[in-house]
Amino acid sequence: MRKFLAALAAVALTALPGTAATAAEPTEKVIRVGVTQSVDSMNPFLAVRLVSGSLQRWMYGFLTVPDSKTLQPSPDLAESWTTSPDGLTWTFKIRETKWSDGQPVTAADAAWTFNKMMTDDGAKTGNGPAVENFASVSANGQELTIKLKSPQASMLDNPVPIMPKHVWEKVTDISKYEADVYPAVGSGPYVAVESKKDQYVKLEANPNYWRGAPKIDELQMIFYDNPAAAIVGLKKGDIDLIGRLAPPDFESLKGDDNIVQWNTAGRRASYLQLNHGATTSDNKPIGDGHPALKDVRVRQALHYAIDKQKLVDEVQNGLAKPADGSIVPPMYKDFFWEASGDQKVTHDVARANKILDDAGYKKGADGIRTMPDGSKKLAFRFSIHTDTPIEDKLAEYLTGWFKEIGIQLSTKRLDSSKFTEETGTTALFDIAISGWSVNPDPEEVLATHLCSRRPTASGQGGGTESFYCDPQYEDLYKQQQKELDRPKRAEIIKKMTERLYTDAPVIALYYPNNLEGYRKDRIAKVTPIPEDNGILYGGSGYWPFYTLEAVTTETAAAEGGSNTGVIAGVAGGVAVLAIAGFLVMRRRQGAADERE
Repeated sequence: MRKFLAALAAVALTALPGTAATAAEPTEKVIRVGVTQSVDSMNPFLAVRLVSGSLQRWMYGFLTVPDSKTLQPSPDLAESWTTSPDGLTWTFKIRETKWSDGQPVTAADAAWTFNKMMTDDGAKTGNGPAVENFASVSANGQELTIKLKSPQASMLDNPVPIMPKHVWEKVTDISKYEADVYPAVGSGPYVAVESKKDQYVKLEANPNYWRGAPKIDELQMIFYDNPAAAIVGLKKGDIDLIGRLAPPDFESLKGDDNIVQWNTAGRRASYLQLNHGATTSDNKPIGDGHPALKDVRVRQALHYAIDKQKLVDEVQNGLAKPADGSIVPPMYKDFFWEASGDQKVTHDVARANKILDDAGYKKGADGIRTMPDGSKKLAFRFSIHTDTPIEDKLAEYLTGWFKEIGIQLSTKRLDSSKFTEETGTTALFDIAISGWSVNPDPEEVLATHLCSRRPTASGQGGGTESFYCDPQYEDLYKQQQKELDRPKRAEIIKKMTERLYTDAPVIALYYPNNLEGYRKDRIAKVTPIPEDNGILYGGSGYWPFYTLEAVTTETAAAEGGSNTGVIAGVAGGVAVLAIAGFLVMRRRQGAADERE
């Protein structure tokens, strides 16, 4: 299919008049980012995917943003703030700047955004927990006042983009609004001006941005159906940068003098999501998970059956770290927890078998165990995504290891929309591949395991990562939320991740390295976040894409190169737009392993 599209693009390009640039024509500074993950929604109240989070950072302002060097909260739309002695009242001074349509940004915009989330279940999907502790939000000119129910340590790491009230208050049903009206109105460094679902998003530099317009004219996101096609696109020059690469794709970039390989510590944990007895937010059972997974002993036995080092070596090609504990990755040293001693779960098939034997799960003549009452075999489904070779490889290893302990595993391949529906709303799964990109303050990823993140009976709201609802975990969450002493709070957070480790609603497998590549004949400069050996695409702030500088004709000439690649790339972008009408549109929700 991709070859067909490439051929069609070539035909479309030759058919377009005026696609060839001449020496006299000025060349726009355009950078194209390749992604293998389509946007689940352009509506920030609904979107959960990493790609959507990146777009939000480029398009909208937040109260604060991570500092490019330290990742600590720094001013954005809120240029300053104060808090009351009891920690319950926060007052933010909103920066006097403009929306991209020229209207002034005021505290009323922020107040409307937060109040909408507090009062409309449909607006809670993307970042619902961020406002759960808000008692009231009000505005007076440029002064925003947020009153809390209890002190909140993560207050300055609020992940909610501030939306323009004068635009969004006209939306009648947030839960169904796709926000595909262009140009979008925002206050970030870029303005979205066009998009085609599952194909591309085009953004232009925002001249009203408070820091000043970016140094490039246009930023494009180009979507690929699979990583292999994206790698070909990078090598050919159809795109200029790509992130979140699987190890084999990353290693295939070796030997190309025009491509810079970028390998740093990542901000993700990859793990298994286990259906331990899913319920809705009103505690009603939901889904068809295998009853054996309700037993923590079964979940722990599965954990002991997994050889994480082998997964790192042979599935991740050594470009990852085994996850022996926390779902918060080691790059966040303050909050990272790792099991040790007897608490550490190691690859121990004998111990896994003994756990199941002692629990009464007996093996039949075929080697497959049954429930203690003999009612059902321990045959689990493993839900992964279609067209994901690395997940297929993972499934092969898990299938073999689980067979050694008398558990049958069958692979269930789903497209992204079905995957998210079954693993995040309807709970029609047993075990699923999962993961999350963690922010400098890990409260958001921890909140995805709260009771309140489970969907309602009608499937609204939610944003759960595991359908988890555990009193001990809930209590720890509330404790860390109130603890304003950072080291003490970090210790509570470690206890939360320890609880997930021992109760095993999820099983952390490894922390993938951040693997990226970009063309140095197209990109003259890009600053990672954090600036010291950090991340480019998919980082926790907009800084890399605000600081992007394109290779100009003059720069290329000075280095003995040419601008052919840039011109071809721009023309390729035009070709993508030209063939857009021929492609079938597909609605995709955010996949659990691709969430922000």
